[in-house]
Formats: sequence, C-alpha cells, structure tokens
Amino acid sequence: MNSAVKWLLILFALVSIILNIILISIYSNTAPKCSAQRVHPLRGKHDERSLVFADLTQEEYAQVQRYMLQQKDLDISTQQVTKPGANFLFLIDLSLPKKADALSYLDGKGPQPMREATVVVFHGARGYIKEYVVWPLPNPKHHRDVTTERYKRELPINARTVTVGEYVLLSEFIKNKVFSKLRKLLKESFDVNEGETLYTFEQVPRGLRSGDRTSWLNCLKDVSGVYVNPVGLDLLINHESVNSSHWKVERLFYNGQYFDSVEELRRKYDAGTIKKIVYRNSPNHASLKTRTKPLQIGPQLFYAEGKRYSISHNHVLYLDWSFAFGLSSLTGMRVFDVRFSGERIVYELSVQEATSVYGSATPGMILTKFVDSNFGIGRFAHELVRGVDCPSAATYVDTYRYIDVPVPVRYRNSICVFEHNMGQPLRRHFSDFAHHSYGGLANSALVMRTITAIANYDYMWDFVFYQNGAVEAKVHATGFIASSYLVDGSLRYGHQVAENVLGNIHTHFVNFKVDLDVTGVKNVFQTKDMQFVNMSLPWRPDRYAMIPELVEKQLKTEKEAALRHHTKTPRYLHIASNKTNRWGHQRSYRLQVYTFAGDNLPESEAEEKAMSWARYKVAITKHKDSEQTSSSVYNQNDMWNPAVDFSKYMEDDESIENEDLVAWVTAGFLHIPHAEDIPNTVTVGNGGGVLLRPHNYFDEDPSVNSPDAVYFSAGEEDSCENNRMACLAQETCSPVLEPYTYHGFEGVMKFEDWQ
Repeated sequence: MNSAVKWLLILFALVSIILNIILISIYSNTAPKCSAQRVHPLRGKHDERSLVFADLTQEEYAQVQRYMLQQKDLDISTQQVTKPGANFLFLIDLSLPKKADALSYLDGKGPQPMREATVVVFHGARGYIKEYVVWPLPNPKHHRDVTTERYKRELPINARTVTVGEYVLLSEFIKNKVFSKLRKLLKESFDVNEGETLYTFEQVPRGLRSGDRTSWLNCLKDVSGVYVNPVGLDLLINHESVNSSHWKVERLFYNGQYFDSVEELRRKYDAGTIKKIVYRNSPNHASLKTRTKPLQIGPQLFYAEGKRYSISHNHVLYLDWSFAFGLSSLTGMRVFDVRFSGERIVYELSVQEATSVYGSATPGMILTKFVDSNFGIGRFAHELVRGVDCPSAATYVDTYRYIDVPVPVRYRNSICVFEHNMGQPLRRHFSDFAHHSYGGLANSALVMRTITAIANYDYMWDFVFYQNGAVEAKVHATGFIASSYLVDGSLRYGHQVAENVLGNIHTHFVNFKVDLDVTGVKNVFQTKDMQFVNMSLPWRPDRYAMIPELVEKQLKTEKEAALRHHTKTPRYLHIASNKTNRWGHQRSYRLQVYTFAGDNLPESEAEEKAMSWARYKVAITKHKDSEQTSSSVYNQNDMWNPAVDFSKYMEDDESIENEDLVAWVTAGFLHIPHAEDIPNTVTVGNGGGVLLRPHNYFDEDPSVNSPDAVYFSAGEEDSCENNRMACLAQETCSPVLEPYTYHGFEGVMKFEDWQ
C-alpha cells in the first residue's frame, strides 16, 4: 500500500468517526415526538344526529343525478358544455329541514326529518329556471317543482348563472368575431401575436333592465395576476339569446374612446384617426413569485398532548363546545346546533352573501356590482395550503359539490379546523398592591376556516369558538383588486397603482345569518346604551354632576328592529330570553358588529333591491322556513326584479316579542385601492364580522373552569400545580407533522379542455 492511499484511508476513518459523534450527539438531544393521541378525554360525546345538517355525500349526489336523468319529460343534460338553448342540470344541494322538525329530532322528541335535495335546472329550451325538491335520500323516488312556492313567481331563463358551456361559447365568439378582426391592433397595442389572445373579465350586472343579458368584458394581459393588468380594451357583448348565432358585439371601448362596431374600430385604427395605445414591454407587477430566498421558518403550531378537539362526520367537539357544520355551494360555510356545556346557543350561523359595488371611468366597471352567491361562495372553496392558509397541524376536511359539473367533484382539504393561541390572554390580573399573585388564561380558541377564491378576490371565512362562551363569524379579503386602464377622469374613482393601472374604489358588504336560540326559541330583542344625566350629589344636594346611566329598551316589531348603517343605533344589541340568571338579569347574547363599511347603494337605484339586506347593520325578523336566505343565486343576473328582495321580509312588520328570532348581520369595509395593493391585497385591516358574546347568560365567566388557567402567588412561581407553563421545559417534544401534500388544482375550471 503506497503512502498516499494509506493517508486517505486514515483521513476517511477520522471523518467517519467525527460524523458519527455529531449524529449521536444530535439524536441523543432530540426531544421525543409529541403525542399524536389525545392525552385527556373529551368533555362531550359525538352525536350522529348532526348528520341532519350534513352536506350531500358523493353517492347521494350521484343518486339524485341518476334520478333526474330518468325523468324523460324533463329532457335534462349533464354535459358541462351544454349550450344555453338546452336543459341543463346546474346544481344539486342539500335541502335543509324545517327548523321545528330538526329541533324536535335533535332534542329526542321527534323522528328524523326526511333527507331531501334541491335541484336547479336551467330549462333553456323552455325559457325558464326550475327548482325541484327530490326525496327521500338515499334512493330518491319523488320530485316536485317548488319554484313558485319559494319565489312566488316563475324564474326567467336570463336570471341564470353563466355556465361553463356559455363561457366556452363566449370565448369562441370573442375570438372569432372580435380578436380575429383586430390582429394588427392587438399586436401593436398589446403585443398579442397570432394564436395568442387576451384574457376577458366579465362585469355585472348584465344590462340595464330585467331581461337584459349584455356583458361588458374587460380585456386583460394574459399573465399571472391578470386582474391588475388591464390593456385598455373593453367589449360589450349581447348574449341575451339562448342561440349563440344571434349574439353580437354592441360597443367597444379602446383607449378612452367608444366605437359602435369592430369594423369601425379597425377602420379608424388603420386610418390613424384615433389615439393609439403603443405597447411598451414592462415586468409583471402582479407576479406573486418570491423575490427573496427563504430564511428561517416562522413560528409553527403544534399540539404537545394531542388535539383537544375531535371531528366525527360533520360534528365537532371542543372543550365545552359542540356543533355541526356544512358548506353550501352557493352561500358557503355554515354551522348548526351550536352548544356550550350542552345548552344550545345558536341554531344556525351561516354566510349568506357578499357584494361589491365599483366606481370607474371605464364602461367595464362603471356599473359593476358583484353578487357573489351567483358565482357560488362555497363553489370556489379549493384546497387550503398547509402552513399558509391554515397551520400545518390543523385538521383538514374534504367536501363534495355538484354545481355546473357533469359529476360531483371532490375538493380535498377545503375546510380546516385548528385550535389556536390567539396571541393575547383571554383574561389576566397581576396583583401588585396586595395579595401578590398572578392569575391568567391564555386565549386558546377553535377556528373553523374555509377560503373562497371568486375570480379576483379571495375571502377567508372564520368561525371562532372561545372559552368564555363567545362565537365569532368574520371574513378577511385578499387576492387581487379589480382594475381599469387609466384614462382621462380616472382619478375621480381611485388611485393609480401601476403603469396605466387604476385601482377602482369599491365597497365590500357581507351578510351573516345568526339564528340564536337563547334558552329556547322564545326570545326578545333588546338594546342597551348610556346617557349622561345631571344629578345632585346625595351628600351635597346643592352640587350637580353629569353621571352616565344605563338605558335599556325592548324593540317590538321587525321594522323597529331594522337598524340601518350610518344612523345612530344603540351600542349593545341583544337577543334575550325571559329567563334570568342568578342575579335576576335576562339571559342574553350580544351582537357586537365590527364593520368599516362604505355607503350602501342608494335605494333609488333599481339594482339595490337585489342587495337590500345591505341597508341594515342588523335586522331582526321572526323565523320562517320560507325566509331561509337573504339573497339568491338569481339576484345577480336579474337585479331589477330579484328572486329574493330581503327588504320584503319586514313588510308585514310582525311582532318580535317572545318569538323565534333571526338576526341578519351586515359587515364590510370600504376599499380605496392604493399602491400597497400591488401585487395583491393583504388581509390586515380588510375585513369585518360579528361577535356573539354572552351577556348575563351565565352567572360568571365560564372560562373560570378552563383547564388552561394559570395561578401562582409570590414564591410559587415555578410550581407546576397550577401553572403548567412552569413545567413546559421539562415536557418539550418535537411536533408530529403531517406529510405535505396539495391537490388544489384538480378542481379548477378548465375552459381550455373545451376549446
């Protein structure tokens, strides 16, 4: 063996020894894995009666579809590219049971309500929309038309949602009737080559009166973040006829100028008699690709002793809480039969609607008013990204939906549930002057979340369950702003946010249904506030002082309890029971609305009827099964004669004293876009919601019974008996992490498959 080889072997042996020492040291100091199993038992038991509210299963969807196809007289198609002139099975969804029947069953006093489905069919061949109830599930055998029962009239075909089939025809129409005739303009103004195209973003409502179906389409550069890449070309397409051969281009808008036809625009462009847009290459300001290398990872959530909540089917247990949950394709997330310590507090807490009203100098957005249930708030709840949308350690739930598809679609991990330390104590006190001690409680709460990406905007919906008996429903907006090409007069409607890009001023309103049952279904609506009174001092009657006192009132009718935005309303709003707590006060829950909403659309505007719920910060109505929702999937495309006009719920001005009451709560924010909305909007400060807080409902704060409580006196700081935090260092463990997966792109709308 020569000398060089000998030294190489010695060096290799030394490196091996050093590596082994390092590895042994690392692994000997590694904390044991945290428990993947629950260390302490649950406080409650799962109840399969929650399935009365469960979304339809994949098999139930398939059963309903098969049943409807067997009805030959309906002549229904389930092909996703069904043309508007045919009969298309658009939606299958759960029909919620009548409340009285559900309560009777939940409380063990009555039979299980029959499970039913709602089916929406667009009868293009017959010129109307029908809603059918199909029953019983599983194995349906009957159906009936419930359209006039629900809406008191027939529904015209042009009130329907634009389907994938219609979008495909619109894309082909624009390509063949517009873009193919403007090749020179597209190349010189937008650098769009042969075989390429522009992305079109529809604006709504589709016209100016009932029956219209004319859509302004905003043309955008087909790059990542298309919504903030307008190019300066808008198209007005009339697609009112269910026969696409009758569609036509009514107007065009190019660089601030209107044209009556494609031919007029092409002729004047070629002649050089109009002001042209000259293409300039620039980087994409809307790209969300990372610009820096990842550094150390941020804080992570993990459970040292297993998860303290449990999910079985659609039923959740968490400490003293229990509830059922679901996800409507149209309205989104909802929970039912919400109980604290076994006592029902909320029958239904659900998202109802989200709207946005825009201002602009360009025609594509001048009249824009989005009513999102038309597109489907729950429909676009795609897979959540671990570690970003929700903590990695969250529990993820799959959902199934049937809306504008040929078969039910599975959306993996589209709901997440996690317990989360909210970052501040729920309560605490440090006793400095006497009885030196500290008592506190970390604010750990359960969060149920879904995120819906409806075109440009992403809405993050959270239902939060706190240890003091409070429940919160809130939304935060992110995603991309809807933008316009900068033209003369644009700055009246927003701020410039990029080269030739205007961020349009707009409002966000969201509506929640809050069906509180406070110790039962016989409740009243109370308000509380303060006023200063001039009072003589008992010990010096000749001296006066202004003293705040409590002002209480009970509202008696629906109209009296319709509390409008921007009017002086009492600061405390309560759904109360006539039963009292230990101290003689009526047990109640307070509706605490936090909102930064802009002005609602004036009632003089015909379209306002389609979003009349947004007039009210809070409106209280007597519960009716016929008043299930505050809006409708059909309101967007017939805003002038909406299927559901919420304001009519209060026309009969019924008594709300000792009745089953429903609160309809509106929150939101005014959005004046600014440079920091590029590349896209952040959630910070962009949201609103409602907090349901116990108010004399209990005899004391129920979180006093929380196992998370910490208490120690001077000299006992490191005692583990009442302070688990003191022992945390002795119990450290490394988290058990789920494998990282993502399948969210499986469920996106893929128009290219049909082109």
